[in-house]
Amino acid sequence: MFNNLKELCLLNGTSGNEKDVREYIINQIKDYAEYHVDALGNVTAFKKGKKTPENKIMIDAHMDEVALIVTSVQSDGTLTVEAVGGIEPSVVIGRHVTVGSQALPGVVGSLAVHRLSKNQREKTPEMSSLYVDFGAKDAEDAEKYVSPGNIVYFSSEYIEFGNDMIKSKAIDDRFGCALLIELIKSELEYDAYFTFTVQEEIGLRGAKTAAFAVNPDIAIAVEATTAADIEGVSGSKKVCSLGDGAVVSYMDRSTMYDKELYNCAFEIAKEKNIRCQTKSLIAGGNNSGAIHIAGNGVRTIAVSAPCRYLHSPSCVVNKNDLISCLEIVKELMKKAAVL
Repeated sequence: MFNNLKELCLLNGTSGNEKDVREYIINQIKDYAEYHVDALGNVTAFKKGKKTPENKIMIDAHMDEVALIVTSVQSDGTLTVEAVGGIEPSVVIGRHVTVGSQALPGVVGSLAVHRLSKNQREKTPEMSSLYVDFGAKDAEDAEKYVSPGNIVYFSSEYIEFGNDMIKSKAIDDRFGCALLIELIKSELEYDAYFTFTVQEEIGLRGAKTAAFAVNPDIAIAVEATTAADIEGVSGSKKVCSLGDGAVVSYMDRSTMYDKELYNCAFEIAKEKNIRCQTKSLIAGGNNSGAIHIAGNGVRTIAVSAPCRYLHSPSCVVNKNDLISCLEIVKELMKKAAVL
């Protein structure tokens, strides 16, 4: 799983531009499952298990990552950008990025501090105040290489450090994709559908299409979720903590999760001695928001990896938490098949 996670994180693929990620996934699963690609770009795979389940099970992860998109070329050759997905402007200032299909190196710049008013210095910067400098001498030079609509990606190494920590861009949700690949390559107790979906970061769009097509009875969304377990943050504001295991939510801003599945996850954790925690703050959302209201309704649960600095060039997770997620999902699939 970790080899696939590294390779997936190093690929670029924001919403609507998931082609390289999709091709990698297909290459990994093609000998283990039947699959097809729909018109939107979702990959839906069917893996035969030892038995046919009473409930049709769907396991989902999204392929896209957050990024920036070029909105204009300025007279000095720099580029204005907007976010694709939820990115705080402050996390991208000064970052190394790659620009366009040629992956040209660049940096994200902002107005020099001596030109900021006192009021501006006290405010969080807006994306409209930032620009990308990729070394062009003027607009004419820049337009030879870049045009509006081109994508700007974080340039970030995949690094293992400290006590079982991993740092990379795009762990949300290449981790989920790596976990699904691992399951597809394993021997399953029951038949299952796996969906690798597009455009989650801009509105859960691929999941809506995939869930409609599969029409499952029960779905498990595999994700990464914000962990704010740092000095000065207390109580529910921490959301969840690295090292405390898989995160199973009871509610977020897009979903009220199935109570029986929620309780089942913690029963499994206790029985199998798997580290598991709940999300202490009702915030955020994931593909469950689209999946649970698809068709006639889908009983849905999310299993997430706690992740510091989500939607930044330096997402940080703990390897042991990722293993806990894999173990919980494996067991949940068995239980959900006969609920």
